[in-house]
Amino acid sequence: MEDNKELIHVYFMPGLAANSSIFEFIELPEDKFKMHFLEWIIPLEDEALTSYAKRLLKYIKHKDPVLIGVSFGGVIVQEMCKFIEVRKLIIISSVKCRDELPRRMRIAAETGLFKLLPVSLLDYVDYFEKIAVGEFIKKRAKLYRKYLSVRNHRYLNWAIKNMVLWDCDKPRKDVIHIHGDKDEVFPAKYINNFIEVKGGTHVMVINRYRWFNKYLPEIILTGGIKQKNNKEIEK
Repeated sequence: MEDNKELIHVYFMPGLAANSSIFEFIELPEDKFKMHFLEWIIPLEDEALTSYAKRLLKYIKHKDPVLIGVSFGGVIVQEMCKFIEVRKLIIISSVKCRDELPRRMRIAAETGLFKLLPVSLLDYVDYFEKIAVGEFIKKRAKLYRKYLSVRNHRYLNWAIKNMVLWDCDKPRKDVIHIHGDKDEVFPAKYINNFIEVKGGTHVMVINRYRWFNKYLPEIILTGGIKQKNNKEIEK
């Protein structure tokens, strides 16, 4: 089936420090789509974002793919699209240019405060799970350990730096942006021209996967959603 020319090949890029298991609940019709999952690679010393994006291209095995990126992964797929032709470019819980970054990130970029972020805290995810008290906290700790598995310090420092210093003044016209109105990392009030997910947070690709399973096929095929009524879109 993989060589079937009628299949649309869809590549998914996870968010910062996350692995591709964040897409474990996403399902696309197998008669139309073939899903592929990208993973983070460790950046070279002082590697430019464009160079990193180019290196990731070796994992794209099909022509005219659909690229889907979450959060910082959305920035990465936008950079990758500078070098290849794609069928669709879709970002989720991300930004299309610097103007969409929240004020605190722009301040961090201007002042260099992002350099002070304690990335080593991710080393304590396993420890946090062991000492967690209460079912809710234990469940949250297990989720952190499961999904946030990329803890290499060079990668983390590089990713945070390139997120807040992303050199993009003007959005691409072909970006399809899916965003939650309750996103706490990239607040919707800073975002323009997006498909809104009511009640969607920054991790909605995990906890609102039913929405994506329902609407993502249509978005890939047509670039949008045929909105019959507001209640249907909010599900």
